[in-house]
Formats: sequence, structure tokens, C-alpha cells
Amino acid sequence: MRERFWERFPLEELTDEEWEALCDGCGQCCLLKFQDDEGDLAVLGVACELLDIDSCRCGDYANRFARVPDCQQLTLARVEAFRWLPKSCAYRRLAEGRKLAGWHPLISGDPERVHRKGISVRSFAVSQAEVPEDELEDHIIAILPIDG
Repeated sequence: MRERFWERFPLEELTDEEWEALCDGCGQCCLLKFQDDEGDLAVLGVACELLDIDSCRCGDYANRFARVPDCQQLTLARVEAFRWLPKSCAYRRLAEGRKLAGWHPLISGDPERVHRKGISVRSFAVSQAEVPEDELEDHIIAILPIDG
């Protein structure tokens, strides 16, 4: 990867490897979400069954779309539509013209820092495999208004 690529190149000029390296490993994008009729998004403290909650990484990244049809791929073309990403997310930060946070692994050199800072889902998420479908609504942790 190119040195400090996130500061030197726009998102559209990143290599696939650089794009993937922007992921801070928080796991927040893997939390289940439901959109209501008004367009608001309910975020649950329940993670996709493939998320390894301890590492906050997908347990089957290569096959995630085949195994989880609702899995959303974050691409440059779609980054603007992902308004539900946390403000801490590197993809969102860079798309909005902001810098990476100091705790980001590319800045700190420490992939565990995202967990120690309480940004990851490690401390609160439960696996989808542990929650019956009729109890999912009991796990709503936030309602996000999603406009336009």
C-alpha cells in the first residue's frame, strides 16, 4: 500500500487493498438494521451471524453475500448512500472530507485501540444466532432518521 494513502489520494484513486484497509474493525456496519415506512432506520445491538464479535471481523468475508443476502457491500459508488454508518467510520469520514480518527489502526498502528476506545461492538453486541426473530425488536439501540 502507498504511504499514508488516505491523506494523499481521493477515495476514487485507492486500490482495492487500500479501500479494504480503511475498515477500522468496529463491526458497526454488521449490526442488523430495519427501515420503517417513514424511512427511519432502527439499529439493533444484534450482529450478523457471520460477525466474530470478539475480533469484529466477518467470519466468512469471501462468501458473505452468498450466505447473507441482506449483506450490503460498501463501495465508492454507494458510500454517500450509507448515511447510517457511524460518524467514526473511516469511509464516512473521508467521504465527508474529514481525517481519520487518531485511534484508527492506520494512524495508531494498533488494531485493538478501536475496542479499548469503546467504538467497536465488541462490548455490547450479541449474535443474530442467539436472538429469536420475534425478539429482535427488543434489541433496538438507536433510531436514525434517514433523509432522501
